[in-house]
Amino acid sequence: MKKRRILYVSSEAIPYLPENQISAMSLEMPKKMNELKNEVRIFMPRYGAINERRHQLHEVIRLSGMNLVVNDMDQPLIIKVASIPKERLQVYFIDNEEYFKRKAVVADAKGKFFEDNDERAIFYAKGVLETVKKLNWTPDIIHVSGWMASLLPMYVKTIYNDDPTFAETKVVTSVYNFGFTEELNSKMIDKVKFDGITDDKLDLIKSPTLDNLTKLAVSYSDGVILGSDVLAEDVTSYIDGAGVPVLPFSDIDVFAEAYNNFYHNEVLGED
Repeated sequence: MKKRRILYVSSEAIPYLPENQISAMSLEMPKKMNELKNEVRIFMPRYGAINERRHQLHEVIRLSGMNLVVNDMDQPLIIKVASIPKERLQVYFIDNEEYFKRKAVVADAKGKFFEDNDERAIFYAKGVLETVKKLNWTPDIIHVSGWMASLLPMYVKTIYNDDPTFAETKVVTSVYNFGFTEELNSKMIDKVKFDGITDDKLDLIKSPTLDNLTKLAVSYSDGVILGSDVLAEDVTSYIDGAGVPVLPFSDIDVFAEAYNNFYHNEVLGED
C-alpha cells in the first residue's frame, strides 16, 4: 500500500492523561499506523492537568504567535511539542492561557461543567488546522476522536475546504460512548456561525449534547469507525443513514490491519 500522511486529532491520549477507551486508542492508532510505514502526526489539547516537566513539553516558537478569533475575541495560539517515550512519535499540543491553563479537563473541582467548553472546542479545531498549515504538511487523512475534536470535520469541509492544504484531505471520525452528560453552551451555534458557517447541519448543535456533537462530526466525515462496541441507539441510527463507509468495532489488540485497510480502500478508494 502507498505510504499516506495521517493526522490524528484527539481530545486526549496516554501517557498525558489517564487511560480510557479514547486515550488508549489515541496512542495505539498512530503507533500502529507508524509501524505500517504511514507518516503520522498527533495533536491534542495542552490541558493544565498535563505535567509539562515530567512529559518534557516545550514551546515551538516558529509555530506559535498567531491569534485565532473565537466569538469575536482574539485568542493567542501557543504550540508545544513532546515525544512519546520509546516511540518515534511527536505530539503537538494546542495551548492557550484562557482555555487550557486550568488544572482540569471539562469541569472544575466541584464538578461544574466549564461554561466555555464550546469555545475551547472551537479554538482547538481551528488551532490544529492553522498549525498544520504552518507545518506545510498536507494530510491525506485526518482522523478525529473525542468531543474536543468533534468540530474539526466541519471546519475542514467548510471554511478550510478551499485551502490547498486540505482540499484533497479525507476525514475519518471514531465514535465512542465515552464523554460527558452535560450540554455545552447553548450559544455555541452562534459562535460557529460567527466563523461564516451557515450549513443546515448546524441545527444539530442547537442542543449541543455529546451525541449531537458526534452526529455533527459524522455528517462531515468521509468514513466512520466504531470505537465502542455499544453506542447510543440514536447515534447508531444516524451513522447508518449517513451514507459513508463504516468500520465495525475492533478490539484494541487487533484493530491495526482493519484500520489501515479502511483508510486505503474505503476512505481513499485505493485498489
